[in-house]
Amino acid sequence: ADVAYLRSVLPSTTDDAFFDYLATLDASEVTVTAIPEGSVVFPRVPFLQVKGPLLVVQLLETTLLCLVNYASLVATNAARFRLLAGPDMKLMEMGLRRAQGPDGALSASKYSYIGGFDCTSNILAGKLYGIPVRGTIAHSFVMSFRCLEEVQPRELLPLAGGDPVDLADLAVSWLQRVCDLLQTPPSKANQGELAAFVSYAVTFPCDFQGLLDTYCVRRSGLPNFCAVALALHQLGYQAIGVRLDSGDLAQQSKEIREVFRACGAHFQVPWFGTIPIAVSNDISEQSLEQFRREGSEINMIGIGTNLVTCPLQPSLGCVYKLVEVNGSPCLKLTEDEEKMTIPGMKAIYRLYDAAGHPFMDLMALEEEPSPSAGQELGIRVLGRLEETTKVIPTTVEPLHRTYFRDGQVCEPLPSLPEVRTHAQVSLNLLNPAHRRLHEPQPYPVAVTERLHRLFLELR
Repeated sequence: ADVAYLRSVLPSTTDDAFFDYLATLDASEVTVTAIPEGSVVFPRVPFLQVKGPLLVVQLLETTLLCLVNYASLVATNAARFRLLAGPDMKLMEMGLRRAQGPDGALSASKYSYIGGFDCTSNILAGKLYGIPVRGTIAHSFVMSFRCLEEVQPRELLPLAGGDPVDLADLAVSWLQRVCDLLQTPPSKANQGELAAFVSYAVTFPCDFQGLLDTYCVRRSGLPNFCAVALALHQLGYQAIGVRLDSGDLAQQSKEIREVFRACGAHFQVPWFGTIPIAVSNDISEQSLEQFRREGSEINMIGIGTNLVTCPLQPSLGCVYKLVEVNGSPCLKLTEDEEKMTIPGMKAIYRLYDAAGHPFMDLMALEEEPSPSAGQELGIRVLGRLEETTKVIPTTVEPLHRTYFRDGQVCEPLPSLPEVRTHAQVSLNLLNPAHRRLHEPQPYPVAVTERLHRLFLELR
């Protein structure tokens, strides 16, 4: 069917033998070597090499770039958020509504998890990939209630057993006590919001959480949540958190933490002061920097738009270039030196210093002997090719592995959690000077003297 379609769109003068040839193409003749998924990769370093019949490997170009570009971009963007947030902050991907369609959303959920996020609000991604799923109640749920009479059912069994208790009545009694402590009138607390919280708590008493900013955080959302959470505590249950979705998130988190601690101390509920606080609302890298600069009591951050759409860099410029044909190295020349290709089939090595940090990636021709730890190497750094540099690596790591040969996957493929762990290990190995997000020290990529000579000859 594919060949028949091509016949219909190619010129009628196309030789029939061409279509007969297309029907014989065999991907088993292709060999793919690559840097393992989840590895840190630097500009100009070939992270994937494909060998095979020319037409077959040309047909693979668009597919491979499509699969790699957006995935790498999102994983990198997620890693930047993780570096800014620090290792202890919980990060939730919630970009499904902003992603470029369902396929883009699934990719974003998968690769943001690899980049360091802890969970996703995309339940399909959880089903397909095993990513932990998390979410909170919606403003529409809170707004759908008007009064406590709408709560059905409203009774809840105590966790330790006993007779069912009317949770709505119990929450109303706690609301008065909370408002007295906070010195805010109970009449300012929205009754529909209280009803929504009670309804949610009856349904999920072990997983109760509150969305505080539907009406007013200080006068309504916060006292209503505390009232229901304390009513649940009286019955043996423990609330799991709150979410803020508007306003000055850092400042509000500190004010909310003060209220939680005050309630915990006043009502003798020790865990109350540590209730997790989650925030969302168009979170960006600048938001995380502000949280760190001003200080906050935030425990979880939900990030959507600025994660999955990658506004700081909407596309990744990975390219797929011919470097050798029939055993002869190829070189693409161009006015822009950065876009010149580096010829020949190559082996890639990562060189480490005595502190265990990678300090350079080295490209060598495939037939060259591997560099050795402790051996002095004469190399040429890209961007400074006119001069020879001497380096002595403490450790040498070959980066490429063969993943596909003779029609078979020949390297065990890691699970998603394993790739995620590898990504974090790779990032943590970097020297902080290379890892920082603002004005990082450029990471050098070099070629061997032999590869440099080949480059000069072809040029």
